[in-house]
Amino acid sequence: MIRTAALAHIRDRRMLQTRSDGKTVFYMAGGKIDPGETPETALHREIREELGVGTAGVSELGVFEAEAYGHAPGTRLHMTCFLGELTEEPRPSGEIAELRWFTLAEYAAMDEVAPGSLLVFQHLHALGLID
Repeated sequence: MIRTAALAHIRDRRMLQTRSDGKTVFYMAGGKIDPGETPETALHREIREELGVGTAGVSELGVFEAEAYGHAPGTRLHMTCFLGELTEEPRPSGEIAELRWFTLAEYAAMDEVAPGSLLVFQHLHALGLID
């Protein structure tokens, strides 16, 4: 089981996704929870590392479990997802090569999608928060 914390940051009814160097799939901004960290602490650290900005107004959206994309078959993802704002304009940093904003339909139409991200897209769409 891979335990992660992720940010659902919405702008203009689209959700932010990140693509790492050398990868083709877009994922939620965030990452693995280190030993001794809470999901929220990991979220703040990962967003600073990946996007070069802080987070504000963070609240837990829920826990999403899915197949861990890009890992051995049967590896599960346990993702604690938070809704939140960013303190500044995000920019790719660290291992992040690209940022992009998606609607559910735009993300689902990609050749490759991360199952955990897709679950969050579907949830936010059902809540009426994204297109």
